[in-house]
Amino acid sequence: MTPDMLSTIHAAAFVGNRGWSAREFDELLSSPFCFLVGNENGFAIGRVIADEAELLTIATPPSVQRSGFGRQCLTGFHREAAARGAVSAFLEVAEDNAAAITLYESEGWSQTAVRKRYYARIGANPVDARILTRHLT
Repeated sequence: MTPDMLSTIHAAAFVGNRGWSAREFDELLSSPFCFLVGNENGFAIGRVIADEAELLTIATPPSVQRSGFGRQCLTGFHREAAARGAVSAFLEVAEDNAAAITLYESEGWSQTAVRKRYYARIGANPVDARILTRHLT
């Protein structure tokens, strides 16, 4: 998948937020620590440093949301992060993203902290981020 494709999917998945640019995706994926799983139906991008993974983003276009593909991307993230030596993982999710929170919790993630007013919203107040963690082994 090209950075342009990733940017298009990300923008469609996160309406009302600033989508990531193709350049940002290109820079992320040029790092040896970052990896991509998925296809044109959605993707997850993660990063592993030492024995810890971070889920940087996961996105599916509205046309395939709630079809199980996001769960497949998350499972792919878990597998690839573990294969790269990670034993634990963390992520940030907007507190108003109920669908994502439900998905993460159903896959064994749990909240460990909150970042106040972390996510900017176009034309609205910032939203807190929940920090979730999960063991991968």
